[in-house]
Amino acid sequence: MTLQTPQPPPSALRAVLAALDDESALSKPAAAALRHTPGPLLPAHPLAVYVLEGSALGTARRTGWRFLIKHGTGGVVAAAEVAETAGGHAFSHFAAGPYLDSTVQALRQAWQLAQGSRTIRLPRLLSMPGHYATALWLNGSAPDGGDDLLIPLSPAPLGVTAHRIYHAAELLAALERPPLGGTAVLLGQG
Repeated sequence: MTLQTPQPPPSALRAVLAALDDESALSKPAAAALRHTPGPLLPAHPLAVYVLEGSALGTARRTGWRFLIKHGTGGVVAAAEVAETAGGHAFSHFAAGPYLDSTVQALRQAWQLAQGSRTIRLPRLLSMPGHYATALWLNGSAPDGGDDLLIPLSPAPLGVTAHRIYHAAELLAALERPPLGGTAVLLGQG
């Protein structure tokens, strides 16, 4: 498998760079790590962000871009989200938390998987709000998505193993099943 690194639109990159120079954007709580880092802040690892609101991967819609923000030659300290708007791209927010390191780990897994394979895959970030899950989506070349892979980020929902490489259909089917193979339990009922 070969990973084809996505190239973000220039307007998305400009939006992130402008936010990194904007004192009001940097004053938000999620940007705290950006205010106390040595060296320059650099956007890296751009990933198109898709949101899946149903159960078919083909219905996922692109909503913007996420850039991991590195300080100098150091590690990732935050993420910057850029939304697609009618007028182009606009900075949305900075983010921190466990998905940062988990995204880096999933990208490493994808690069390792790519070694020695001829299949081309495009890494994307897939948000599945109905399942409280996010995954690195390795979009393949099959028109029906039959060769797509998903790497769930940590924390993963109950019944899903974070950083396990799933065929997309397998993970989506697992997310549709009720936890523990039973019926949903309503707390406070009974």
